[in-house]
Amino acid sequence: MAERRGGLGYGVAAYLLWGLFPLYWPLLEPAGAVEILAHRVAWSLLTMLVVVTASRRLPQLRRIFRKHRERNLLTVAAVVVAVNWGTYIWGVNHHRVVETSLGYFINPLVTVLMGVVILRERLRPWQWAALGIATVAVVGLTVDYGHPPWVALTLAFSFGTYGLAKKQADVEAVESLTYETLVLVPIALAYLFWLGAAGDGHFVGHGPGHSLLLASTGIVTAVPLLCFGAAAIRVPMTTLGLLQYLAPILQFLLGVTVLGEHMSAIRWLGFALVWVALVVFTLEAGQYRRQQSRLAVGASAV
Repeated sequence: MAERRGGLGYGVAAYLLWGLFPLYWPLLEPAGAVEILAHRVAWSLLTMLVVVTASRRLPQLRRIFRKHRERNLLTVAAVVVAVNWGTYIWGVNHHRVVETSLGYFINPLVTVLMGVVILRERLRPWQWAALGIATVAVVGLTVDYGHPPWVALTLAFSFGTYGLAKKQADVEAVESLTYETLVLVPIALAYLFWLGAAGDGHFVGHGPGHSLLLASTGIVTAVPLLCFGAAAIRVPMTTLGLLQYLAPILQFLLGVTVLGEHMSAIRWLGFALVWVALVVFTLEAGQYRRQQSRLAVGASAV
């Protein structure tokens, strides 16, 4: 019981930290989204190499390089997580925090849709209903924005692809993130050196505090991930599934209140429909798991 409570604390900490990201990324300006992303990759690699060494997981990291399938899947994961990180940073620093929260609200539904399209999974009726409601919401938001909510859709589909690749690779979080940053770091460092040579970099020239903030992107990336990893082995997946909504809820509240982003009536309606879809999706999933548990208990009793 104590271990489960500790795991719950780790999970809450992870999602609260992710939810507070909209307050962090603007502190790194005037660096642009791509420069911030490059720093995040470079400093994340340094942080993760320290974590891997301290936790004596170098043999597990080396094993990835010897397995062709895992290596390819994690390379795909690296590419899509770079798209996800870059899009999120750009969205936050361009005052579209509410739209970034929408991306993570609809991510569970997008993941289910990808399971149907890619893995040929079958949806149950209420899952189809949830997807239908979410589709209506996206159409309504498209009308309001004057274009599809590209930031939200890019975040949802990139993170869904990332989750799918990671699930297929089945590698622990610490080793996988280390490998992903190893894949990305040559491009990140080349871009940072190019910026520096052109005189357009922002690591120096804005005071030691700004340099320290850019260097802290590695720790900021690693800490919630490690908290999540600790939670994942201590609490049921159903609990983690509910906790995942903490981050977009906090992002949404920050966008509407602290950051003062505009919400029209149609946007409120669109978000309300997304929340209805998530309630339907979550309740249906819980009921289905209970039915499966009862069936399993009945089968074992025979």
